[in-house]
Amino acid sequence: MPQDLNENICEARIFEYVYNTYSKDLHDFLYYKYGEQFNPSDKMQDAFIKLWDNCKKVTLNKAKSFLFTVANNMVLNDIKHHKVVLNHQKNTPKSHTNETPEFILEGEQFLQRYKEVLEGLSEEQRVAFLLNKVEGKKHSEIAEFLGVTKKVVEYRIYSAFKILKTELEGFKIK
Repeated sequence: MPQDLNENICEARIFEYVYNTYSKDLHDFLYYKYGEQFNPSDKMQDAFIKLWDNCKKVTLNKAKSFLFTVANNMVLNDIKHHKVVLNHQKNTPKSHTNETPEFILEGEQFLQRYKEVLEGLSEEQRVAFLLNKVEGKKHSEIAEFLGVTKKVVEYRIYSAFKILKTELEGFKIK
């Protein structure tokens, strides 16, 4: 084989020699150390791909060390990732909130009152208001949809807003 151990291994026959020499040992090392669940064959192949990607930097006398280190680090990274996934699966989301029962009850009562006031609006006001505030449509889009002028839509929305504001304490819309 090559005389100069300090040459890089980018030449195909040198790389093939490295592969034939170390592939079985690397696979066996990974298999015996970590077992089948971390895919020792794939990790071995990935290590050789990394070796090929870095062939100009790795000399023949450093190839074995490079391969074993890279493959070992790949498996350790997989193990670390697996632990993170397991910890994430253990953590169940909170089924409770920090809101008091009074706050929740007030919110439900406000929502009920809001629905009642909405039902009390005229149909034109309610439709224009909900199209604008719930669906986010612009005044011109609503006017085109309803077949009225933009000024009529603005009047309906603002009159609905005024009624909601007077009927509901603390009612605000952004």
